Amino acid sequence: MKFDTILEHLGEFGPYQKRMYLMVCIPAITCAFQSLLPVFTMAFPNFRCAVPGLANDTYQSQGQGHGMTVNGSIPWERNDDGVATLSQCNVYKNLTAGNQTQECTSWVYDKTTFTSTTQSEFNIVCDNKGWRATSNSIAFAGRLTGAFVFGLSSDLFGRKITFFLGVLLHSACGIGIAFSHNMMTFNALRFTEGMADSGLYMVAYVIGMEFIGPSKRVIAGMVIDLFWCLGLFILGAVAYFLRDWQHLQLALSAPSALMLIMWWFIPESPRWLMSRGRDAEAEMIIRKAAEVNGVDLPPSVFTKSSTEKNQPQGKVWEMFTTPRLLVRCLIVFFNWLVVSMVYYGLGLNVQNLSGDIYLNFTIANIMETVAYVLCIILLDRTGRKKLHCGSMMLGGIACLATIFPVVYGDNSHVWITTALSMIGKLGASAAFAVIYVFSAELFPTVVRNSAMGVNSVFSSVGGVISPYIADLGILLGGNLKTVLPLIVFGAVSVCAGLLSLLLPETRRQQLPENIEDAKTFGKANNNHGPHRNTLGDSYTDGTQDKFKQGDSETCFNLQGSDVIDVTLKWSK
Repeated sequence: MKFDTILEHLGEFGPYQKRMYLMVCIPAITCAFQSLLPVFTMAFPNFRCAVPGLANDTYQSQGQGHGMTVNGSIPWERNDDGVATLSQCNVYKNLTAGNQTQECTSWVYDKTTFTSTTQSEFNIVCDNKGWRATSNSIAFAGRLTGAFVFGLSSDLFGRKITFFLGVLLHSACGIGIAFSHNMMTFNALRFTEGMADSGLYMVAYVIGMEFIGPSKRVIAGMVIDLFWCLGLFILGAVAYFLRDWQHLQLALSAPSALMLIMWWFIPESPRWLMSRGRDAEAEMIIRKAAEVNGVDLPPSVFTKSSTEKNQPQGKVWEMFTTPRLLVRCLIVFFNWLVVSMVYYGLGLNVQNLSGDIYLNFTIANIMETVAYVLCIILLDRTGRKKLHCGSMMLGGIACLATIFPVVYGDNSHVWITTALSMIGKLGASAAFAVIYVFSAELFPTVVRNSAMGVNSVFSSVGGVISPYIADLGILLGGNLKTVLPLIVFGAVSVCAGLLSLLLPETRRQQLPENIEDAKTFGKANNNHGPHRNTLGDSYTDGTQDKFKQGDSETCFNLQGSDVIDVTLKWSK
């Protein structure tokens, strides 16, 4: 028997599963905090060189005398927009040296928008300004490491203990970041927090998905994205009222420790227990769930282990043995890299757009929420390929179009750039929601777990790259500094979207079970006969009544579908 046979008796998404699913969605909120806190904590405020020897110097003018002192000590320079400003990186050598300048070693910062950021705390300016992108990349590298560490721990020691280890590290490192007094400590804690962040999100997702029936998995996998959006809205609201980076970091990290209370409410995954031969413990949990759901389980359900033994195995590199499969894999891997890079890059790029940072951040969150809702509505109606390609093209073209208001417009048209960036965020968010379902259904059962793991690696590589692209304009300067990141994001999105058209549609198709199936999947002669339900599809037109139960179980591929859901989510 398969585990989902038990779920048919228990209920695919009964009251017990709903309660547990709600609890494991809470980490999505706190993980969203840590992922995009740098938008505010690492923002660049306006600044200039401090007047040498003037202890009480401030960015804001203290009067005519202070202004004369500043003008006599700091040269005026023209920025990339041609506007004259006091130098950010140079001061006059001395009053007798004429106009000779030297690099300054101290700065004063504008506290109008932010009273304090890590940039002003650690003086990440001038020659050191590239450290912001590096710090964000270090955090993403931590996420990549955490996915492997926590994934292995989850399989070896269980979902529950790994989940709460993640909660402990997640909260401890988040709090520790607030008390960092140098960049080395700050980055080390961000790396460790990134590990905990991805591991916690992944394991929470696994616990939820392993107790939910096949027909509800895709919709449940997207609903958790709405909790992610809720976290982003909370982040924006709290950041608006707390303008000091340490206070903001602490306020959004400390509450995550309360998740430790859930130890007494979240059980171990019965599916994992059965895979370890601990059937008696699994039966206790399942019978408790049946009691809450108000159903009676027949004794025969537990006559043998509900996990399949001696499953046929495959190696992921077998997907590279024919040109057809190799091209398909490369397209999928490239799309994962681009989706992650553009999603996080546009999220971090909010701080580089014109206008109010808090308003821009909120609008971006609204667009992301709309994207997920649209995906829930359209995924089974339009198909995976059309929706993914359309999302990538929408986001990519919107980002590329930002070149026009810069080249042909003036300062009164900067809002167009911001609006196009928000459309790009909608497209990237929708593509992120679709790509895991689409790619999971493309890979055959025998290598699906491994293949989705490779997808996640490429996703993390995209995350590591994204901060450098987001700060490309700041690092290179020039008249296109605002739109340069958007042009890059747009170009790669369009390329990835067009390449995805070469992939076969998977909606309502019989999914490949082995490498031979994968070789013929998508060919015209492979689509004859009635279509089976794909991973997590739920039909509203009565189609499911045409299939036998055995067909439904076979095409859902229960043992593989958990990992599909698992490997997607850590990349966030």
